[in-house]
Amino acid sequence: MREESCKIPCFNEEKVKAVKAELVAADIFTISQLFKVVADEHRFKILYALTKQERLCVCDVARIIGATVATTSHHLRTLSKQSILTHEKIGKMVYYQLSNPMIQQLVLDAMNREKEGITYG
Repeated sequence: MREESCKIPCFNEEKVKAVKAELVAADIFTISQLFKVVADEHRFKILYALTKQERLCVCDVARIIGATVATTSHHLRTLSKQSILTHEKIGKMVYYQLSNPMIQQLVLDAMNREKEGITYG
């Protein structure tokens, strides 16, 4: 028998109301989209690279993640649309950097958990 569920069906009305009110007030769809964007393996690698190097050009990122410049540009645009990255064009080069320290911390925490052998599955 599974131990993860209650043996007596009941709930704490105060706790349920409090959390539901917060969920209604938040834009859960937008937040879930953020996690979907970050969940892609290539985009996570990009984010990790940008935690290690403050600023990288598209060509550097492409080499790091093992993808074409076109594919990498697509991933970088996707991350930029979510306001995760900012970019600066200098001459013919475009450099990207993280725009949110919260994302940097999320990526570093995930990598530290993996290094410690803590799984998510």
